[in-house]
Amino acid sequence: MRTASRLGLLPIGAACAALALALTGPQASAASIGAAQNHNRPHAISTAPSTGHIRASAIGGPPGSDDGGVDDPNQADNEYFAARSAPGVVAPGAYGAAWQQMQSMSHYGPTWKPVTTTPYNSDDPRYRDYDSNSSGGAGNVTGRITGLAADNSGHVYAGAANGGVWRSSTGGGNWTPISNALPAESTGDLELDAAGRLWYATGEANTASDTFTGSGVYVLSHPANGTFSTRDRVGGSELESTSIRKIRFIGDTVYAATTRGLYSHSLNDLRGAWKLEFAPNPSYLPGQSQATDPAAPYKNIVNDITADPKDPTKLIAAIGWRSGDTYNGFYTKSGGTWTRITTSLGDLPTTPANVGAVTFARSADGSKFYAINQDPTKITSAQSTLGGVYVSNGTPFGPWTLLADSPKLEADGSAETGATYNPGVQAWYNQFLQVDPNDPNHVYMGLEEVYESHDAGATWNTVGPYWNFTYPCWSIDPTKQTGTCSPTTHSDQHAVAIGSMGGKSYVVVGNDGGAYKRPVNGVLDAGGHAADWQSLNDGTIDTLQYYSVGVGADPSGKGVAVSGGLQDNGQSILRNGDSVMGSNFGGDGGDTLVDPKNGCNIAEEYTNESIWVTNDCGQNVSTDPSTATEYNVPPNDGVNGTARFTAPFTADTKNSNTWVAGGQHIAVQTKGYAIRSTSDWTDVYDLGAGNDASAVADSGGKIYAAWCGGGCNSVGFSRGIAVGNADGTGWHQLNLPADGSVLPNRYLSSIAIDPSDSNHVYVAVSGFSRKWTEGPGAAVGHIFESHDGGTTWKDISANLPDVPADSIQIMPHGGIALATDLGVFYQAPHSTCWSVLGNGLPTNATLQLELGPDGYLYAATHGRGIWKMRVS
Repeated sequence: MRTASRLGLLPIGAACAALALALTGPQASAASIGAAQNHNRPHAISTAPSTGHIRASAIGGPPGSDDGGVDDPNQADNEYFAARSAPGVVAPGAYGAAWQQMQSMSHYGPTWKPVTTTPYNSDDPRYRDYDSNSSGGAGNVTGRITGLAADNSGHVYAGAANGGVWRSSTGGGNWTPISNALPAESTGDLELDAAGRLWYATGEANTASDTFTGSGVYVLSHPANGTFSTRDRVGGSELESTSIRKIRFIGDTVYAATTRGLYSHSLNDLRGAWKLEFAPNPSYLPGQSQATDPAAPYKNIVNDITADPKDPTKLIAAIGWRSGDTYNGFYTKSGGTWTRITTSLGDLPTTPANVGAVTFARSADGSKFYAINQDPTKITSAQSTLGGVYVSNGTPFGPWTLLADSPKLEADGSAETGATYNPGVQAWYNQFLQVDPNDPNHVYMGLEEVYESHDAGATWNTVGPYWNFTYPCWSIDPTKQTGTCSPTTHSDQHAVAIGSMGGKSYVVVGNDGGAYKRPVNGVLDAGGHAADWQSLNDGTIDTLQYYSVGVGADPSGKGVAVSGGLQDNGQSILRNGDSVMGSNFGGDGGDTLVDPKNGCNIAEEYTNESIWVTNDCGQNVSTDPSTATEYNVPPNDGVNGTARFTAPFTADTKNSNTWVAGGQHIAVQTKGYAIRSTSDWTDVYDLGAGNDASAVADSGGKIYAAWCGGGCNSVGFSRGIAVGNADGTGWHQLNLPADGSVLPNRYLSSIAIDPSDSNHVYVAVSGFSRKWTEGPGAAVGHIFESHDGGTTWKDISANLPDVPADSIQIMPHGGIALATDLGVFYQAPHSTCWSVLGNGLPTNATLQLELGPDGYLYAATHGRGIWKMRVS
């Protein structure tokens, strides 16, 4: 139970901070609950028999074989947003109000220290086990980069998906964060205008499952040495709580292509509001008659805009939802009215069914226009969603000529070969185009891979292949390689810029692994792939997107080993004394479990409860599966697919050999890190068909399992908590009416059990209160406490900001630390007030907290790496 003893931190404020509401700000992206497509896929291929889901594996069968190692594309995309929106639609302004309230709260505790500040080498040769992802060629990685800008003086600006803007003055590398003072760290676009000002459009618009919207557009007049502040925002609240895919400068006007329509503003006078130029379905906009319709977030999506170079008043906008809608198409303005183009544009389709996510690019001299179009009719394809790549001469009004489709790009050196997962399979998520300013025929294109053409798209080279695993130059056994593979970029491309330093031009690309550059006119190897990519992820830019963190004593007897599961970057591990982090598991990381007494005993979740375990940190150079030291040990639900993309699993707080995992069933195993097969798990309780665990906790054999049902989203949402024993006895469902009278009818994200009393339990609630959530039973509150095993609950949220709660950690002397989408908060024993925990933690979604054996509390942020704080 919570005692009077404190943490030994700085004093808490004398009184709870008053509730303060403010202008709207960032909120979780709503554009991820339509027709789903999963961008989180394994980064290697295997056809080896498996007791669970296919994970990242570089061997086991011929690369490019039919199964392709592809996750079910319909599984994951809802998950991250649905947890924050169910059971309804979130009104704009929710995050902004919480952020504003947070600014007035007192701080409690010492300064947070960054942990993941060393380079993260995804090819670290120490971890080249049979089931690792090492040697794919991506080198040092960081989190997803979704915006880039570069000048001709060596300044490169990189915008992270949920990690803010970073500046390099050396052509890339030696990065400095320059947007820490902003309420939103989610990047939609970065652009330099003709005056050298840096425009930062917040709100990632990739419509993926872990994107966040933003708080508007900011302009930095002197980006080479300045930093962003809230005073740099252009306009008022018009672009808050939206996502911005592109900022385009046309004449003396700047246009913003957003998820709530097309907006414009003067380039010369930054005062005044943004003007809504066009919304194809205005009744779905905030405050209008259909604003609360579940389809509202997908009804006014603008992807890009460009203009005729001879007449900048002749605009053409690409508008539409990636999964298809009747309003999808190309629009132009005539006589002050926007209308859809129904006449032919040549090979570029104009029918709504075939126009999806679109990116334009124009040559500096206006002689060439290029476009990528994603075809919504292919959204469920396991091969490609790419409609095509096109060119038009001198005008964006066509006629456009088809340059390339998926089969053509596959034949041009792609690593995405075989019956599934071919170029453009994620064209709704991966797109960029950049024309060489000195050569209108020289163009760079990004899908999952990077392509380059020197002849206006007639021929292409895959200069940044998905990986090296499919090429003869590579083998898991180095003695069987036919040559030395060139370095490549990480996969999944989002941003591009061309800059120079000392008269030498380079292209910089941003993707799910960070930023990479090469000379604009670089060198190709014998296979037609670039031989000169340089990773810019030197450890000074830490935008890693962690889902989890685990800490254990380093087997060397000194310090600790810190592990964490990441979006699209596998599992990182940082051992005591390391100068780089290594990657011992590939693909997408999920939950992590680390033995506090031995940090090399690690359990890691790939996807959908496909759990893997190692007893040597995965630090084993093995080319033989019989000597591999990473073992696939999923519960039954990890084999049959009845678990969430990131499914919860944990160890009993009193017996580290007892593990609990949650899918449709609650499964228990008692071999700890010695587990070797699925048969070691026992299903002890069935949550019911269509229900999946969202959080599990176990103390002394008593298990609490939160679950969600009805797809776990706003349509048919349900939730509950089951309680029972690890031996399978005593299971029952708690009485939690859907009207929210006991607990809010929202996603239950975390459970923590008092180690001294298993009837004393806490539950964290995601989403927003009914002030912001239009849905049945949303109710209020984000953390609740029970002293009778869940029979009754008390809301202890008090002055806690109304923001999604993600992880509870009971502190050694009874206080509570709560991780949320804005940071970490603390409530001391016997206090009813919450404070911001510590100082210096970036404003970011913190998804998991973990106490380490070294006396530190560790925080896994989804965009700014892992941080730690000393606790007594």
